[in-house]
Amino acid sequence: MTALETPLQIGGVEIPNRLYRAPVLECAGNGEGAVDTLIDELEPTAASGVGLLFQGASIVTDRGGCAAPNMTRVHDPAFVERLERLTGTIHDHGGRIFLQLAHGGLRSMATWHAEYRRQHPDQRQLAVSRPPWQLRALDRAGLISLQPDVLSTSEVWDLAEQFGRCAGYAVDAGYDGIHLSAANMSLIQQFLSPFYNRRDDEFRDGVRFLEAVHDAVRDHAGDVPLVTKVPAETVAPSFVRRHLTRRDGVGIAERAAAIGYDGLVPVEVSPFWDMSIVRGAFPDRAWDASDLQDDYAAVFGGRLRARAVRLLNRLQARRFGRDPGWNADFCRAVRERVDVPVLLEGGLRTRDDCDRYLGATGAVPAADAVGMARPFYAEPRLGARLLDGSDALCESCNNCTVPQVTGEPGRCRTPAIVREQARLQRDGAYERSE
Repeated sequence: MTALETPLQIGGVEIPNRLYRAPVLECAGNGEGAVDTLIDELEPTAASGVGLLFQGASIVTDRGGCAAPNMTRVHDPAFVERLERLTGTIHDHGGRIFLQLAHGGLRSMATWHAEYRRQHPDQRQLAVSRPPWQLRALDRAGLISLQPDVLSTSEVWDLAEQFGRCAGYAVDAGYDGIHLSAANMSLIQQFLSPFYNRRDDEFRDGVRFLEAVHDAVRDHAGDVPLVTKVPAETVAPSFVRRHLTRRDGVGIAERAAAIGYDGLVPVEVSPFWDMSIVRGAFPDRAWDASDLQDDYAAVFGGRLRARAVRLLNRLQARRFGRDPGWNADFCRAVRERVDVPVLLEGGLRTRDDCDRYLGATGAVPAADAVGMARPFYAEPRLGARLLDGSDALCESCNNCTVPQVTGEPGRCRTPAIVREQARLQRDGAYERSE
């Protein structure tokens, strides 16, 4: 039986325990205060005893590719070198930190963010193939803006090499490992998904891109631990007939492990950026916030369109309610077929769920480590309470996520949770027990 406190090896790196902070937006950008923002976001989590932190999706190119405002770019070695202060801080607390590398492809802001398009009218989106007809229909209706730049074979190789270069910069800055964003409609998922990938070259097999990135990371960063998300598009809408099944996802996981990936994060997703990413309640408090109404209108192209997005969000929330450990069955299926660590995230909120999915209660384990993301917005030092046997305060209300489309940082906006966190802080609940 494996306890949450049991150490874990990923590649050649020992993780102090089985609890990790899943990738989530830090909204740090690349300005003068970026490193301080990242330290402010991540140090409390490491100080609370969380064994592994995944810094959220960081873009490998110098332009485009950001799926949300204020994402951090890591294409510039001079900037990444400054992140030594962050990695050193995490190590001072005994934690390990991996950098998640990403590119948004057709999910980039140039597709959906009206104000961003106004400021960058000529920016195109990297695309695996010609966009699917469903996206082209939304483009014709004026709901999104598609200016796809379909990658040639040589450009795909160049992009894989860029992932490798950024991994090398990260290792030089003290990062303990690399995590690839290969889900949530990222460009890597678009390579893997038959919904997006209609290529006629070697990269028609999307795993070939995973292999090319793996080889580039090895060339530039050596044997650094390399983890990737593995998508299964099991919540695809009915009008999407070509998508990744769970069986496809297990097959991708097997091949990734054979290629040399050191850890896998299986996730059940949609081909689109929807509420399947953040399952839970409809975030009415965030949508009703008076100080954000002008910003929502700017983002979505007017108040009427903002209301339409709000309605779609409400309908999606009915479909994707709170479901603790929603990726567990997929993780378990992958874990039976590979010999590398499998990591589980998605809706976990209680210590009992963590123990159960690790097999600490005698159940068949679903994973070798368990992670949470949004709960750390409410409780940056949550690790101390979880490791002490308590549960997260987060109620999956999603009021922390919707404002991020306007550039707002991730923070809990539910007064009862904020008050309870403050009370626990006063009572010393976030102090680590020895």
